[in-house]
Amino acid sequence: MKITDFNAPELDVYTRLSEIQLKTFNEPGLGIFIAESPNVIDRALKAGYEPVSFLVDEKERDNVSALINRCGNIPVYEAADGVLSKLAGLDMTRGALCAMKRKSAVSPSDLLKDSKRIVIFEDVMNPTNIGAMFRSAAALNIDAVLLTAGCSDPLYRRSARVSMGTVFQIPWTCFGQDENWPTDGMASLHSFGYKTVSMALCDNSLPIDSPILKKEEKLAIIMGTESTGIRPETLALCDYIVKIPMSHDVDSLNVAAAGAIAFWELGKTI
Repeated sequence: MKITDFNAPELDVYTRLSEIQLKTFNEPGLGIFIAESPNVIDRALKAGYEPVSFLVDEKERDNVSALINRCGNIPVYEAADGVLSKLAGLDMTRGALCAMKRKSAVSPSDLLKDSKRIVIFEDVMNPTNIGAMFRSAAALNIDAVLLTAGCSDPLYRRSARVSMGTVFQIPWTCFGQDENWPTDGMASLHSFGYKTVSMALCDNSLPIDSPILKKEEKLAIIMGTESTGIRPETLALCDYIVKIPMSHDVDSLNVAAAGAIAFWELGKTI
């Protein structure tokens, strides 16, 4: 179907609904999200997410036809430059957006029971940082990701795009509304045999390459929010506090950069 008017109702999910509105689109059922770029859409399809509709640049239709053909009989909206130029972030889409249904969340215990190295994102609110850390976690041998209630949603369009679709490749879930973090969450981690590691700049911290950490069978690595870091009550409950040694009087790294270093180093075992 050709779209010639930016105000066409078929574009509502792509242009006029917020991330929160998309997430609650089918309440009380599961919501939807927008996958952006052929690579991200491909990984979402491989992970079993169900497509709802496509929005493509009419000049790119042939280039994404194979992807569209995998989606069965769903609406495909083709738009011209004059329409797409009004769509924020178009230059990042590489010609394709796909609305997709969310899946039911798995329980934290389902991920914890079979993993060895996991990461906890505590109140990480920036979608770019969420996406970047997912990409690092998937690439650097992290088995699963758990998020506290204060985190940005990994399926937000920007998070999924920055992750290069790895949010669909690594298992993840959120701590439930009835599972208080850090008290209940940390107790659950310990009950599954994890030693907890907070990344923080403290006087009693271990260097990140400490052999003690490599000897642990199961580690849960906790990454804190961008502004204030890990909560004091979380630090008090942790088994280890770890820091990345730095030079030139630099006192901290962006959480995504710190995450990549932590995942690489703490993923090693003796």
